[in-house]
Amino acid sequence: MRLTADRSAALVIAASAGERWAWEALVDSYAGLIWAITRNYRLSSGDAADVSQTTWLRLVESIDSIEDPSRVGAWLATTARRECLRVLGLGRRSILVGETEQLEDGRAVFVELDANLLAEERDDDLRHAVAALPPRCRQLLQLLMLDPPPSYEEVSAALSMPIGSIGPTRGRCLRRLREILTAEGIAGGDHSIFDV
Repeated sequence: MRLTADRSAALVIAASAGERWAWEALVDSYAGLIWAITRNYRLSSGDAADVSQTTWLRLVESIDSIEDPSRVGAWLATTARRECLRVLGLGRRSILVGETEQLEDGRAVFVELDANLLAEERDDDLRHAVAALPPRCRQLLQLLMLDPPPSYEEVSAALSMPIGSIGPTRGRCLRRLREILTAEGIAGGDHSIFDV
């Protein structure tokens, strides 16, 4: 559910007063946005998780001093971008692994083999087509496909893009994606998800 400016402001004020439900609502509403921003910087999963946690920590530290609580989504997007740049600047990478026995101990959920293979093939085709898009289109479509979708103000802050150009750019990006899928023989006919 996309938050209105008034609802965002009310949640920030309630969270500032220590209301746990308000924090949970903020996290539910904006965690996807923060995660998408970290992935746009091509951080490893571990670094992306660190940036996400640090972004939330910065909100905890600064919640009483946010000038416009209704713009908390844009504040979080800007903070996440800055943290991503900080992590990239550090240039350190480490891979943490557990013991082999611990890794193999997990329980797998099995699904029908054919359905899984078809879904993987479809997902691979779509990932390949999205990867062929220009970087700006990839970033924009990834943000707009979040559930719940971020507001245009949040997208604008995350991508440093004027709000008025988001809709037209989205349309051009979807048309280009459709062209790529059609050229690869993957899409054809009536595909309403690409209607803009």
